[in-house]
Parts: sequence; C-alpha cells; structure tokens
Amino acid sequence: MVVSLYVDDLIFTGNDVKMLKEFQHSMMAELKMTDLGELHHFLGIEVHQSEKGIFISQESYVKKVLKKFMMENANPVSTPCITGLKLSKEGEGKLVNSTIFRSLVGKLMYLTSTRPDIMYAVSLVSRFMEKPYSNHWEAAKRILRYVKGTIDYGIFYTANTLVDLIGYTDSDLAGSIDDSRSTSGCVFHLGSGAVSWSSKKQSVVALSTTEAEYITASYAGFTKDPVLHRRTKHIRIRYHFLRELVNNGDIQVEYCKTEDQMADIFTKPLSGQVFKKNVERQVWKLLTYKDTFCYHVLSSKYFPNGDIFHPKVVDKPSYTWTSIATAAKTLENGFD
Repeated sequence: MVVSLYVDDLIFTGNDVKMLKEFQHSMMAELKMTDLGELHHFLGIEVHQSEKGIFISQESYVKKVLKKFMMENANPVSTPCITGLKLSKEGEGKLVNSTIFRSLVGKLMYLTSTRPDIMYAVSLVSRFMEKPYSNHWEAAKRILRYVKGTIDYGIFYTANTLVDLIGYTDSDLAGSIDDSRSTSGCVFHLGSGAVSWSSKKQSVVALSTTEAEYITASYAGFTKDPVLHRRTKHIRIRYHFLRELVNNGDIQVEYCKTEDQMADIFTKPLSGQVFKKNVERQVWKLLTYKDTFCYHVLSSKYFPNGDIFHPKVVDKPSYTWTSIATAAKTLENGFD
C-alpha cells in the first residue's frame, strides 16, 4: 500500500482491497475525515480512471496560469523553445520584474509534473531567475504559448501492462554559454508511461561527448542512493560508482540508437518536426483525454482482441481527434 499526505489531503492506493478498507476505517476512527471516494483531483492534477488505465493532466491548472499572465488569447506555437535557442546571464533588452518572472517559472515547474515535453524549456529559463532580461521573459512566455495549444495534454498509463523499469539518458556537449557545462536529460518508464524525468545542467565541465554522457548515466545510476550522490565529490568516485552498479547487476546499460533515444528532448531545443516526433514516440504518449476516451470506445467496440491502430484506420502513433473521428466513420462504413 502507498500513502501520500500533503497537509490535510491524503490519498492511498494498493492492490490489497482488504488492507485498503482496514486502513480507511482505522484512519476515520482516529481522525475526523471525509471520504471523497475515487481520486479525481489532487493538488491541481486531474485524474481520470477507467478499466483501460489512468490519465493524468493539469488542464484546469494551465487555464489559471494562462489567465494570471494574460496569455489565454495568445497564439499557440508548435514547440516550447525556438530551435537552437541559447540564453545567457548577460541577457538582451531591459531587465524585467524578477518577482513576476520567478512566479511564472515556479508555476511552469509545477506543470512539468504531468508535462515532460516542457521540462527542458522550463529548466533552461529557471537558470535566470536572479536577474531576468527581456529575452528570458520572452522565452518563458513562449512556453505558455506552446502550452496554450496543448492545454489538454497529459500522461496515460495503460492497465494490465508488463511493468518493467526502463531508463533513457542523454546529454548535449557544453551547451551553456556562461560556463560551457553540458545538460543532462533522463526519463524513466514504468510499464506504459513515464514516471520520472529530469533536465539539469551538469555540475562539472565535460571535456568530450563521451564524458558528458557518462556523467548523465551516473546521475541516473545514483538515483539508487541520492544522498551518496550529493556527498561524493571526486569524479573518480562519483562516476565510477556506475560501473559498480552494473557489475552488481543492479542496472543493465545498453546502447540506444538516436532514433530510439527518448531523452533527447530533455537536452536541447529541437526543431518543430523533430520535436513532434520525439514527443509522439515517447512511451508516455501525450494524448488528450478525448483521444484516449475515443480510442477506448473504438478499440473495445471494433477491436476487442486487437488494436485500433489498423493501417487503414490511423497512422500509429501520430493521430489526432480528427483522425480518430475519421477512423470511426471508416469503421462504420467498412474498409475499401
């Protein structure tokens, strides 16, 4: 059983119904509590549950953020970052209100709880909260414009899926203008969806692509013992600990082709088409709830033992609400 408590909000889950009932009754006997039933909202995160799986998003939260910063009528863009964007502490234009800038970045950081697609962009602008300039502000507002066009995106976790923990790591090389440090990106998948992801600047300067990616892999390996990660400083100790994890069989490291790399999106700003492909091929599959619901209805009605992604129905995995609706019509009328 897993229990999560935040101030006076408590949620719990598990696979033992009897244990869950006993825990609920014992808590309600000791404390004054109200049972709100199945989880639908928690700390700004919306949860849609069905027999097919769980879909989480922050649509209502996004709307509030857009309204707060008067961006609800902004023109959407296809990527959260301009391709090849480079930002420096020596910003361009005028200084902007740092309090407002920090407020925006903080809200965007919380939005990354269900939006791994904006993780890199948010991590990038967060480096300039102390003294933000106009170009930093414009970069942050572009993220809002991207979110405006993808307001109902989220993560879908499919039920009855083989649960394997798989991680992907990647790095750029000396991407930071200010100190030539590289950016590490990693994402971990458990079953059908991403459960943890990160984009952060490395703490040391890497002298080669190999070294930069080795450092990134060590970050992922050190999630086993984050306290040790913070305390160890010598590179030989810190980064060679990864070798020990491999030798002990705690982790298995494999080469990943560029076209299969799912952490690339966390290390650099990508062009529109490349960014789209990176998002679409992720295991987390950023879908709208409408797409997810329609997928379930159609697949259960027409493909009880298979997949709706029939080659004559819709191209996997790039599909939209329109293509799903077209698929429904095609299925009703029959194939050619």
